[in-house]
Amino acid sequence: MQCDTVWKDARLATMAGDDLGIIDHGLIAARDGIILYAGPKSGAPAFDAARTVRCEGRWITPGLIDCHTHLVHGGNRAREFEMRLEGASYEAIARAGGGILSTMKATRAAGEAELIASALPRLDALIAEGVTTVEVKSGYGLDVASEMRMLRAARRLGAERPVRIETSFLGAHALPPEFAGDADGYIAMLCDELMPQVAASGLADAVDAFCEGIGFTSEQTRRLFEAAARHGLPVKLHAEQLSNLHGAALAAEFGALSADHLEYLDESGIAAMGRAGTVATLLPGAYYFVRETKLPPIEGLRRAGVPIALATDCNPGTSPLTSLLLVMNMGATLFRLTVAECLAGVTRNAARALGLGERIGTIEAGKSCDLAIWDIESPAELVYRMGFNPLHARIWSGQ
Repeated sequence: MQCDTVWKDARLATMAGDDLGIIDHGLIAARDGIILYAGPKSGAPAFDAARTVRCEGRWITPGLIDCHTHLVHGGNRAREFEMRLEGASYEAIARAGGGILSTMKATRAAGEAELIASALPRLDALIAEGVTTVEVKSGYGLDVASEMRMLRAARRLGAERPVRIETSFLGAHALPPEFAGDADGYIAMLCDELMPQVAASGLADAVDAFCEGIGFTSEQTRRLFEAAARHGLPVKLHAEQLSNLHGAALAAEFGALSADHLEYLDESGIAAMGRAGTVATLLPGAYYFVRETKLPPIEGLRRAGVPIALATDCNPGTSPLTSLLLVMNMGATLFRLTVAECLAGVTRNAARALGLGERIGTIEAGKSCDLAIWDIESPAELVYRMGFNPLHARIWSGQ
């Protein structure tokens, strides 16, 4: 059988099924960026490969997936970090004009090229750790021109680097000063003016919102989701991070791809997510950075069979984090996830959180050949170490 590349003498953690999917003496063959075979060497067909890579016993996992980032933005918020160290809360800073609105000002002042240039080092840090797919949100422009510019910049990242970029329209991230005191008017603008432009442009793969006391109400979020449905866009939601507004249940009602954060998620929200198949995307970087003390309901999510994903939430205010390997360690140490749960959280469940479970996230025939090859003795090392990158090689779409 003709193929482009064969990787042999490898140990595979295919992440297929419900566990790690380990194959000790594994072989992977790919053609035109698609996996033809992934399994034991002993059962493999005879391949006529243009290139053969001997992995010398190294481990191969699917390429990692960061399914929640705010990678594109202007400026930074180091001063607000200092303020929190001095005792100010995240909510108090936001209500005083800091937080998301601070980044809005810097983002509006930046041109598209500047946004791309500032995002590339953050993207490169993720790529260097074996990441092959990254979700990027808008949400720091908060007006028509700036939101569209952010989405264009995010899409262009995929032309600048060998990586798959998924985009989410997060216009409902915060209330801009032009609509001070008129959140309903802002939501109407998003639904009636900006959403149609976003949909027509093809710049967004999903619609997101921040359903929170310092964000938008459940009813305002519902109106946004109804508009997304009219335009054929799937939804996801920042939910239950600082309080319980029952956003996760609302997201599940709309068949959301994911509900993210979830520290204040209750049993009814868990049950709704379980019925809908909505992924719980946990963000331990933000939990750590804002010194949150309320843990997400891990046991409840497990009992309900809700898939758990992990992501960096890379953003300038609450999670300036560009290491998915560190996220896995945080998921284990802070949330007590198992090694298998952490690895699934940045592969197959992260793919589901982006609606891409049929294309990426596991090493299986028919899926994109996105691989990470590691100099490790066991997959647990990927979760166990901190500040250490054992990546040997990264393969995206077979290259």
